[in-house]
Amino acid sequence: MIKTEEDIIQMIKEDQWMMDILRAAKTLHLPDWWVCAGFVRSKIWDMLHGFHKRTPLQDVDVIYYDPSLLDEKVEKNLENKLKNLLPNVPWSVKNEARMHVVNHIPPYTSAVDAICKFPETATALGVKLNDADQIVLTAPCGLEDVLNMRVRPTPFFSEDKDQATIYKERILKKNWKAIWDQVDIQHIR
Repeated sequence: MIKTEEDIIQMIKEDQWMMDILRAAKTLHLPDWWVCAGFVRSKIWDMLHGFHKRTPLQDVDVIYYDPSLLDEKVEKNLENKLKNLLPNVPWSVKNEARMHVVNHIPPYTSAVDAICKFPETATALGVKLNDADQIVLTAPCGLEDVLNMRVRPTPFFSEDKDQATIYKERILKKNWKAIWDQVDIQHIR
């Protein structure tokens, strides 16, 4: 059973595919980098649902924070480097130092600041390897929701009307209950 941060780290450590992805991302030597969102959440929910086969991911999100190099072409070059290492992974690389422009919100101050402003608390997760190749987990909105299979908006998405609309649209589009039937979705008005 997965109940703690240590359990999540151990679960990832025992998953060769996830470790290969973390090792590949680390080779890019990006500042303030994380593999995040569904990469972590889906694995936790798969395990909590007793699935023996991994739920396919639409993409594997690698984020970083580098305000000195904001050209989107850099991100595409990084994706290509990762595709050369692991061609069967649906890589998505984004520099969070520029994503506030895309998302029409105030600038982020770091990659973790961006993660805490993801739409759902259960998705506001990231992992990476430190210099000693140990797994580091960040969960700026906590682990309670992902471990209890609860989907609710992060404070950023529940306090702003426009962001709340985005949250509602994502919940409909993602249709997580069709995959993980024990997930409890919190709808907002």
